[in-house]
Amino acid sequence: MTETLRAAAFLDKGGTGKTTTTAHLGVALSEQGHEVLLIDLAGKQGDLAKHFGVWGQYRDQIDADEAWPNISTVFDDAWDTIAGKLGDDAVADLVIATDEGPDLIPAHPGLDTLDAELGNIDDARERYSRLEQFLDEYVDPLSYDVVLIDLPGMTNNVSYNGLWAARHVITPVEMGPFEAEQANALREDLEKIAENFAVGIDLSLVLPNKVDTRTNLAEEYLESFQEAYPDAIAPAYVPYSQDIRNAAESGETAFAIAEPSTTAGRARDAYLDAASALVEQLEGETDE
Repeated sequence: MTETLRAAAFLDKGGTGKTTTTAHLGVALSEQGHEVLLIDLAGKQGDLAKHFGVWGQYRDQIDADEAWPNISTVFDDAWDTIAGKLGDDAVADLVIATDEGPDLIPAHPGLDTLDAELGNIDDARERYSRLEQFLDEYVDPLSYDVVLIDLPGMTNNVSYNGLWAARHVITPVEMGPFEAEQANALREDLEKIAENFAVGIDLSLVLPNKVDTRTNLAEEYLESFQEAYPDAIAPAYVPYSQDIRNAAESGETAFAIAEPSTTAGRARDAYLDAASALVEQLEGETDE
């Protein structure tokens, strides 16, 4: 790849599997030979870091007041000055290596007040482009192949920053009417952003998640998503798997399970297929 590809996991609803999707797509991309950076903007709880078993050590740094700079710092007016003083360490100090391939910039409690702080910026274009500026100037030179951003499960100034910076959206959806409505609302929101700011943001991957095809209703929703998003629907759905929940609680993804169950194995295959489809989408859209 000649430039860093970006995508953000987003749906205006919590609990749809955005963080699990970000973690597993990150590992899947790494398994396929890509250098990957994950960025957690989803909230101070650090769920993405927990997925890789690194939240404890980072939490210790936070408690010792040693987690500076951090992800919230890059949105600050003074970031360029801070980065200038720190030099090459500016971004290096933000990044944590994981045992499963991707690098990670974890969440930080400073994200708690970030939405309000961004809201104080009068100019909307400036308010929504802070993350893009950081990625353009400080992350792209690091030569990652792909950057994936985990966003809050709500529409706010932080999620708009992520959408603006990524320009490509990954939407994990469960099989239900609310998720279908929210996915349609997201598509309408992206169209409004394009109209208001002349910034194109594409719905690049719709990933059916935690699917139990033993129910007729799930099959019906799968078909409806395939019909509604023919150009973005993932090539395979991610089945519900207790193994994935157990792995997350142990600080790892399904790819680290030594003896995965049938559903966990199918989930891994689905994430690998989705990762390939995502790269194809992003590369195709970048070339246009």
